[in-house]
Amino acid sequence: MIAALYVQKNGSYYGLDGVDPWDEERDARLYPGPWPVVAHPPCQRWGKMWFGQPLTVKLTGERKKLGDDGGCFEAALHAARTYGGVIEHPWGSLAWPHFDLNTPDRAGGWIMADYHGGWTCCVEQGQYGHYARKPTLIVVYGVKDLPSLKWGYREANLDPVVVERMGLQRAKRLGEVGARGGGTDSSPRIGTPDPFRDLLISMARSAQGAEALEAAE
Repeated sequence: MIAALYVQKNGSYYGLDGVDPWDEERDARLYPGPWPVVAHPPCQRWGKMWFGQPLTVKLTGERKKLGDDGGCFEAALHAARTYGGVIEHPWGSLAWPHFDLNTPDRAGGWIMADYHGGWTCCVEQGQYGHYARKPTLIVVYGVKDLPSLKWGYREANLDPVVVERMGLQRAKRLGEVGARGGGTDSSPRIGTPDPFRDLLISMARSAQGAEALEAAE
């Protein structure tokens, strides 16, 4: 059994045997254990535009606070360190330096994340079915046998429909992810492809919590 934290209600983690999904209504910050976790804490306040949309900031003068996610990432990190499991966040996430996690090479490969038994890497979700490259940071705890993933860079895969509608230069500025979704429907951007979801679940299922690891030593 594993717990899937900070997931979309009725999304790809629902209806799976051995997966207990925690959507916004359940509030994953309150997860009490005991199962290993797959955690997708919100990333808006940890990215390049953590301060908010530039136009909104310009019009209102109001800037968001860096890392102001209501304690979601901190709670996810505590759960993964305590019960074992995996956390994913976008490449470039400022949560890594904020919580003293080492930043891995963009090209892939596992490195030690911290002094709490964590290991971290970067992998493109595009290698696992996402329409864009979508480089993603992963940190795992309690996983003894770290899997070899599909490392490396892919070429940019601009949507030909978007290129035809907007032109090549604008499509390049928007990028693979920015050209789809947005507004009231960001699911094309933030959705987790089933093969990538299954990879994260498999890592979590192989994890042991801190107490189990200590007992085994």
